[in-house]
Amino acid sequence: MKYYLYNPLSNNGLKPDLPADTELLDATKTDFEKFFSELKKEDEVVLIGGDGTINHLINSLDTSKLKNNVYLYANGTGNDFLNDIDKKAGEEVLLNEYLKDLPVVRINGMERKFINGIGYGIDGYCCETADQIKEKTPNQKIDYTAIAIKGLLFKFKPCHAWIEVDGKTYEYDNVWIAAGMKGKYYGGGMKVAPAQDRFSDHLTLVLYMTKSKLKALMAFPSIFEGKHVEKTDIVKVFEGKKIHVRYSRPCAAQIDGETVLNVSEYEAEI
Repeated sequence: MKYYLYNPLSNNGLKPDLPADTELLDATKTDFEKFFSELKKEDEVVLIGGDGTINHLINSLDTSKLKNNVYLYANGTGNDFLNDIDKKAGEEVLLNEYLKDLPVVRINGMERKFINGIGYGIDGYCCETADQIKEKTPNQKIDYTAIAIKGLLFKFKPCHAWIEVDGKTYEYDNVWIAAGMKGKYYGGGMKVAPAQDRFSDHLTLVLYMTKSKLKALMAFPSIFEGKHVEKTDIVKVFEGKKIHVRYSRPCAAQIDGETVLNVSEYEAEI
């Protein structure tokens, strides 16, 4: 049997035309751990959704011990995971090899695995603002670039940051972004960590910092092509197994696109 786990909250709730001998289940109403424990070895599962749907799966059970083939049929708004593995939406992509040895983030008293990365600063602010727009006008299309530009110019103030990477400490002022990455992409196509290999044994921490709002705004578009890392006067890149970031004031963060509010610090480890 082939089971389709469908997220009705993902990208207007598109449902595929299902072939015979399949079953469609609402992922938001399914106990993943119980569901997978009751499957036969030959059964297959397809997740219909995006990055958030994968994140829900990896935090619902131990995906390193899956006995069934699990696929993604991309139907989300971001699909940063697919960008990272160079796949396109509209096809079933086997996930199993990507669901092992995942990093964890400790944040606001909780521990969560992640598949793409952690955004902290103006990227978290963008997710927070998008959530507020969705709550007021659920059908409105979200323009994350416009939100980011307004944030850079008016709404978001950079922070002083204390960083620790594998025991080495650093301190920086005027930090806009402190992203801890398992993959290259987040934010719906931003190539934040262009050199990161998701199969490596380390994470990449990317700091984006400048006192000048104009410089921050002018350099921002280069993130979409991963060219921002060439601007070494405002971007610092670290690699490590354990990353700790603390800001001088609480800010929003995002984990695979899901918003976490009032974050003073986070620790990510692989």
